[in-house]
Order: sequence, then structure tokens, then C-alpha cells
Amino acid sequence: MGRVTESQQVEAENEAAALGYLEEALRGLPDPRRGQGKRYPLRTVVVVALMAMVCGCDDAEAMDLWGEANEKWLSEFLDMPHGSPSQDVFLNVFGALEPKGFSDVFQSWAELMSLRLGHESRHIAVDGKTSRGSADRANGRPAIHTVSAWLCGAGLVLGQRQTGEKSNEIVAIPELLRTLDLRGATVTIDAMGCQTAIADTIVTGGGDYLLAVKDNQAGLHEEIRRTFAEADDVKPQGLDEEGIVTVDAYEETEKSHGRIETRRVRVTTNLRHVNSRSRWMKLGYVVEVRRERTQVSTRRTSVELAHYIGSGTPKAASQVANLIRGHWGIENELHWVLDVGLGEDQARHRARNVASNFTTLRHFTISVIKQDKSRKLGVKNSRKRASFDRTYLIRLVRGAPN
Repeated sequence: MGRVTESQQVEAENEAAALGYLEEALRGLPDPRRGQGKRYPLRTVVVVALMAMVCGCDDAEAMDLWGEANEKWLSEFLDMPHGSPSQDVFLNVFGALEPKGFSDVFQSWAELMSLRLGHESRHIAVDGKTSRGSADRANGRPAIHTVSAWLCGAGLVLGQRQTGEKSNEIVAIPELLRTLDLRGATVTIDAMGCQTAIADTIVTGGGDYLLAVKDNQAGLHEEIRRTFAEADDVKPQGLDEEGIVTVDAYEETEKSHGRIETRRVRVTTNLRHVNSRSRWMKLGYVVEVRRERTQVSTRRTSVELAHYIGSGTPKAASQVANLIRGHWGIENELHWVLDVGLGEDQARHRARNVASNFTTLRHFTISVIKQDKSRKLGVKNSRKRASFDRTYLIRLVRGAPN
């Protein structure tokens, strides 16, 4: 047997470090299987599935093939007395695993990664996505709807909660928020999350909120519209200076996808017209966004108004504009990538808990790839690279700074 080189020793140490956090997190994950006939440790099945998913394997059959191709290497640090797990093993284990417990394992890793970023100026976007391929109409099961918390700018899914349908977001969002460290963070949510209980949860957790307001909060929506309508009027007779609605404004224009869009963001702390303000904990300001879009080819222009409420110390209009624009990162950098880069909507695993647990695997995959700040490839090609570059795979799974 040849002498182990220094580079081989470093690689072995990196492999051990890459699995260290999984060891700790998996320790508290209950094994749902009976002891009799159990051929693979839970750790082995989960670690192989995680690595295979990072390497581009989107279903149990592909994981089986990847594990078989890498069996010799995997057996150096995983207990595999019967070879690499088969497709049936993956389906049985992830079908039996309790989704919340498995999601909590992933969340503990995400919390570890987020600690590097501190508690200052964090922006957490919360939104839901339906995994269309998970619907099982034959057995009357609706598609899985997952509410995720996305750490904007960091490319990290901080946590998730799964529900039967979109309308259950109102229940799932506060449950998810209570599991997160919200200190020093601003949480943005679309109109579905504009609920007093959700606002209370955010503030109680040490964060601030910026919530979209639509007609599901009809009274509040009308009060905000009235506030900005008065700001546009000439000063009413007999109104003292304190009653005048003054605004801070910020405007930006960009051209993309064949259209020109101008966004004008206005913020005011004058809440005189917001009669329901006492219901919203620490309400500090209201926002109006005017979006004017012109199609370059047809010169047709459309105008849209959107409104928001925010808590805490009032922010400048430019800061609010950045938060609103940043919120859509959860659509572009998470939801879109899940569909295009990981084929979530085409996934057909539906039995028991497989679809739910594979959603957690996909979130892990996106998060570990996006922690590589030096990469020049998209998520899809980064997964391809990981499949043939073992050093890169280890670097991703280890979550080491680049």
C-alpha cells in the first residue's frame, strides 16, 4: 500500500469535516424504521441522498445509480455493509421519515451558516410555493405547498413549513417564524401574510415587518390610500402643520425584457388616517409604490399601485425600495431555480412523505451551492461540476468559505 500524500491527507480531513455538522444534526433525528431487517444506518441513507442531490440526482433512481458509481469512495466514511442503498431503500426511508423532524435537521445547518452573517441588517423574505408534481389525485392528496424563509443576499433557506394548500399559509407562517432567529431582521411577506398575529410574532421575535396590503385587509388598505391621496392634495384649509401628510420619495427606472419600468416609492410616518394602527404592533410607517411599465415594441403603458405597512424606526424610501425589490429574490433565486434547476414541478415521488422530504433535500442543495460565492456557474451547472469534481462536492457540503 502506497504512502498517503499530504494532499490526500487534507482531502480526507475535509471529507470528515464535511460530514461533521450532519453527524451532529442527524443525531436527534428519530429513525422511523423497525430494528428488524434494517440493513442501512439512517445516517448512511440520508448522507448519500444529500450528496447525490447536490450532484444532480433529482429522484431515487438517480440516487441509486450515483451511489453505486461512488460506492468505493462512500464506503470509506459511511457504514455500507450491503453496498450503496438502492432506489427502494431511499423511497422507504424518506417515505417513513417525519417531514418536520427532517426539516429541522436542515434548519439547524442553515442556522449555523447564518451565524457567520451576524444579526445586523438581515432581510428575510417569506413566501410559499406549490410543488405541482406532488399532487396524488388518485388517492385524494393535494399538491404540497411549502412556505419558506429566504435570507436575501445570502442565498440561504433558513427554514420551511409544509401545508396542504396555499390558504393554510396564514397558519404556517407564524409557526415558521417562531423557529427563526429574527433579531435585527426585517421580514417581508406578501399580502397573504398581512395578519396582525403574524406582525405580532415578528416584533415579539425581535424583528421588524414590511407587509404588502391588499383588499384582504380592506379597511387598512383604504386608510393607506386615503393617506397618500391627502399627500397629493394642496394643504387643506384649517389643518395645522402636524396634520399635513409629508412623504419621503425615491424613484428608479430600469429597462429589461423589452420594457421600461419606473418605480416611485413613497413613505410617510403620518398615520392620522390609519384608524386601525393600534392593531398593528409597532406600526411606524406606510408605503405606496407606483409602477409604470411601458412595452418598448408597442409603447403601451400600464400603471399599478401597491401598498405596504412597516414597523419600527421609519426607513428612507430608498431603503424600502431595496427591501421590496429584494423580496422577489425568493421567487427568482429559490422558486424559479427549484423548477428550472432541480425540476421540482416535474418530480413524481408522491408516496407517503417522500415528496415533502425531497423538498427539504432540494432546499439544502440550493443553499449549499449558493454559499459558494466564488462560483461563476449557475445552480444547474454547479451540480454537474459537483458530480465529477469530488473536491468541489466536498467544499460545497462542508459549507466552507471560499
